[in-house]
Amino acid sequence: MSASLTSSPAVQQPGAAPRWRGAIVPLFLLGALALFPLVAVALGLDFYIGFVRRVLVVALAAASLNFIMGFGGMVALGHAGFVGVGAYAVVVLSDAGWGSAWGMWAAAVGFAALTALLIGAVSLRTKGVYFIMITLAFAQMLYYVFVSLRSYGGDDGYSLMARPALGWGLNSADESTLYWVVLALVALVLWWLDRATASRFGAALTGIRDNETRMRALGYPVYLLQLVAFVQAGAVAGLAGALLATGNSFVSPSMMHWTQSATLIVMVVIGGLGRRWGGPVGAAGWLTLEEVLKLNTDYWHMPLGALLIVTALYAPQGLAALADRRARSAR
Repeated sequence: MSASLTSSPAVQQPGAAPRWRGAIVPLFLLGALALFPLVAVALGLDFYIGFVRRVLVVALAAASLNFIMGFGGMVALGHAGFVGVGAYAVVVLSDAGWGSAWGMWAAAVGFAALTALLIGAVSLRTKGVYFIMITLAFAQMLYYVFVSLRSYGGDDGYSLMARPALGWGLNSADESTLYWVVLALVALVLWWLDRATASRFGAALTGIRDNETRMRALGYPVYLLQLVAFVQAGAVAGLAGALLATGNSFVSPSMMHWTQSATLIVMVVIGGLGRRWGGPVGAAGWLTLEEVLKLNTDYWHMPLGALLIVTALYAPQGLAALADRRARSAR
């Protein structure tokens, strides 16, 4: 009886259609982003290839923060620290003679994951505002450690002599080639984060966010689940930092300052806290508006602040939630 119900088209069909509909917009956006360098070169707007690449990388960092903050309820005010660890890993390994970008990126993910493991093991023993403050403290410790590294430029930052090699006939010095590689990596990791949030692990993480006491009473290893999520988010942020360092050929301690962590939180809130695409939507909207305002006024911080106020008042669930509501009403 249960086997026939499981295989029944009547049961499978309702779930299949929404999945396909849900994939249409991401696939369309992925195709448009893949074509963007060709259009930009044809129109003489090569500069924007680097800008959109940066948006993609920051969107990845914001998505990783949304993973622990939106779905796990862990408000970390030090997430940019992992971005910085990933970025500096590329610089250190480049100076050590490593030539492969893939090897550097993998090592950066490992270093960031290890850093997140050490920080998370301590931080997750606290809750609420204490967790916020201890993650901030650890991030500032990392910031001052890298400021003190005079061999890597200290507060002035450090430049890479050349971008690491991609291999397989790919030229990392070519902006379009690097853009496509970054796009592929970002799309793959965002897909993985989406699957993780939709999995049993993601459901358990959300349950801990909503009612930690109940989940603990049900026998869930709350601390371990939170630590695993924290390490995963740190690893993804480290990859974002490594991609930023490769694209910019420059790193600076300022990229892990607490203000950068606060900006990531703002992006997540604007995009939609706990929404599937909240991080990327918030990062894209924030950075695009910032770029437009910088071209037109020296007082660009004020309109950005106004955007945050308007979002809090009229779209408290974020821009991604508005898009979801419009999509549902259009059906």
